[in-house]
Amino acid sequence: MKVGLMGGTFDPIHLGHLLAADSVCEALELDEVWFMPTNVPPHKEHKPGASAAERLEMVRLAVEGHPRFRASDVELRRGGVSYSIETVTKLRKEHPDKQFYYIIGADMVQYLPKWYRIEELVRLVTFVGLERPGYSTEYETLPGPIREAVRLVRMPQVELSSTEIRQRRAEGRSARYRVPDRVNDYIEVNSLYET
Repeated sequence: MKVGLMGGTFDPIHLGHLLAADSVCEALELDEVWFMPTNVPPHKEHKPGASAAERLEMVRLAVEGHPRFRASDVELRRGGVSYSIETVTKLRKEHPDKQFYYIIGADMVQYLPKWYRIEELVRLVTFVGLERPGYSTEYETLPGPIREAVRLVRMPQVELSSTEIRQRRAEGRSARYRVPDRVNDYIEVNSLYET
């Protein structure tokens, strides 16, 4: 079974995340994609605006009804900083029958050499870098062993970010059409990201 792993703060999850996962699912014929909200991201200064429980619930609402998408609380349950090596090691022990593909944005491909224990991680998982029109992944400059562990998948151009959605909400504007309807309803009912 081929499983894509998609990590992130998902603060909030938006349509770009879902489109990226769907693009990889089709391109690599994945059986499932697991969306894993991070507990404490190792490479971001931003403190989540929504709680861990709220971010997980938004992911659940976003993937509900999709036959191949799943919400996973593996990183939230573990606590602490969400290092990918620890997550992948745990998942491989729990699911030895599955082959994992770690989905990352185009901007993260060039930073792979700086990831915690990357030398071990590339032996455990295949990375899937999302290629976006007009954005260079700098794939060619990666060290050989890392480059060999990366597959590139094209995805449509979508200009969406969780930062922009939080900013819109702070300004009293809607997140509608940027997030799934059920996620938008959840954000509004719970007054998330309002100042």
